[in-house]
Amino acid sequence: MEGSEEIVKKLRELLQQSEKRIREIPQEQLYVAVAVLIATFLFFLLIRLFKRTKSNTIILAGLSGSGKTLLFYQLRDGSSHQGTVTSMDPNEGTFVLHSESAKVGKIKPVHVIDVPGHSRLRTKLDEYLPQAAGLVFVVDALDFLPNCRGAAEYLYDILTKGSVVEKKIPVLILCNKTDKVTAHTKEFIRKQLEKELDKLRTSRTALSEADITNEFTLGVAGEPFSFPQCHNKVTVAESSGLTGEISHLEQFIREYVRP
Repeated sequence: MEGSEEIVKKLRELLQQSEKRIREIPQEQLYVAVAVLIATFLFFLLIRLFKRTKSNTIILAGLSGSGKTLLFYQLRDGSSHQGTVTSMDPNEGTFVLHSESAKVGKIKPVHVIDVPGHSRLRTKLDEYLPQAAGLVFVVDALDFLPNCRGAAEYLYDILTKGSVVEKKIPVLILCNKTDKVTAHTKEFIRKQLEKELDKLRTSRTALSEADITNEFTLGVAGEPFSFPQCHNKVTVAESSGLTGEISHLEQFIREYVRP
């Protein structure tokens, strides 16, 4: 008991000394100290809130018939039966990737938006880009050559958008339907797209400023265009929505939407 009383006595003495020292500090200094503490608290609170609100949105874009909707359902359900019809409306959902559904523990869900590829509906893309953590541009590797120019024009518009360049939104060019024997390889598709984008860059920069609708130029002046010249990271990979071989797509998603 005597030991406890001694401890209490010492604590009281310390509190009295602390109160005395605080009273001796000028009020101006106290106000500054309190303001610094509040500012520090708010700073760390904002950092935590920013981390919590980091985007988990992945956008699927590309020409009609490239297989975007099929990939959407593979990601969500691991199924292909609902992706056989060309979608005229955006498919949108927040879910844990099907391949991760059996994992133990908390897994961050992904918000996936499949934007219709029809030219009249592509304006929808502008609504979603500000919230994108990454964009997947799906290319039909089976019927690539007849659609190469159209795919390049769509991709050119994406890569020169201010919302993509300024935010440095990563882009994955996903060569889909590679399970077919006659499908083109990702290396072939990459080279052909780079050539078409180079032609588009030359023709569009030749237009008068009044006719240019793109917000940023593409590539390095005087050099043949290649994807490493882009302001944002652009990678190329393969997939097969029909067989469910979408590992490269899932790796891209989890690189920018942490589980």
